[in-house]
Amino acid sequence: MTLPQSLPDARLMIDALDEQLQRLISERARIAQHVALLKQRAGDQGDHYRPAREAEVLRAAMARNTGPLTDETIARLMREIMSACLSLESPLTVSYLGPEGTYTQAAVAKAFGDAVTARPLAAIDEIFRDVESGAADYGVVPVENSIGGIVSHTLDALVMTRLTLCGEVMLPVHHHLLSTHAAMDEIEVVYAHPQSFAQCRRWLDARLPKARRETVSSNGEGARRVVDAPRAAAIAGLPAARLYDLRILASNIEDDPTNTTRFLVIGKQSPTPSGDDVTSLVLSAHRNQPGALFRLLQPFADVGLDLTRIESRPTGGAPIQDYYFFIDFSGHQDAAEVRDALNAVRAGAAFFKVLGSYPRAVIT
Repeated sequence: MTLPQSLPDARLMIDALDEQLQRLISERARIAQHVALLKQRAGDQGDHYRPAREAEVLRAAMARNTGPLTDETIARLMREIMSACLSLESPLTVSYLGPEGTYTQAAVAKAFGDAVTARPLAAIDEIFRDVESGAADYGVVPVENSIGGIVSHTLDALVMTRLTLCGEVMLPVHHHLLSTHAAMDEIEVVYAHPQSFAQCRRWLDARLPKARRETVSSNGEGARRVVDAPRAAAIAGLPAARLYDLRILASNIEDDPTNTTRFLVIGKQSPTPSGDDVTSLVLSAHRNQPGALFRLLQPFADVGLDLTRIESRPTGGAPIQDYYFFIDFSGHQDAAEVRDALNAVRAGAAFFKVLGSYPRAVIT
């Protein structure tokens, strides 16, 4: 491309390119509408969100990126275009852990774009019920943080639900201290979700050692509380600061700058293979059998499957004797070698449930 030699020429070229972009986006939207018609003719009456296809489009967009925009920017732009086009095919409602301004809401935007109806709920179990009842098409729930560890309420709900895991979102988390008060050294109480307190513990110990720490159901709720609370602050993200018009007293207060939260997308469809997938399952071993867990995991090694995560949770009751094991591994349950391994594990388990196979998160 020949670059313009003057500012007027540059503006003319930008105007012409904008016109082309708008025309091409409109053409893409019209094709998306036609795709919905083709699917209906084929008997597909459900929603038209296809996680595997969307992951494929995003990966391809980043692979062909030559700059100067970053891969993250390109992925975000493509996500919004896909979101707008999908809304013409079948508008979606997505439940998340509210209120507005939470990191889970940011995860919804990263997974689905802004052209969905985002529905805030007060608790994780309510999100599961919302999707199970059909009030929402999908839900987004936090499952683990690189500093704070697992979100136990999500794991417990996954054991009981009839829903399927449809996707995952990796969200870099940057915490900010928000308040209506101007002086940080006069803050007397800090509101935050327990996970956020864990992720900012050293910073709080050093900078606000005398401030009382009160846990709330979400960081968005903490930000809402400080609107009318003098000498109070909340740990939350930038969306909460904008939503509640709060001062940013300190930025990036997380103890680890690589702090990342993993979210899961729950729904009723089972995604098709995307070429880079994760399968999640939960199982329990028979009690009082030495080496029982080792034998349960052996079939994965036999076919060369990479276990990427193992977490344990008590099954309930007292005394604590039995545990659920939550396992993630690379591969899709429809692949022959994965199917063979799962059948072997199922045969030896006291409890066994495949939670879903879904595209691995596109890291941006």
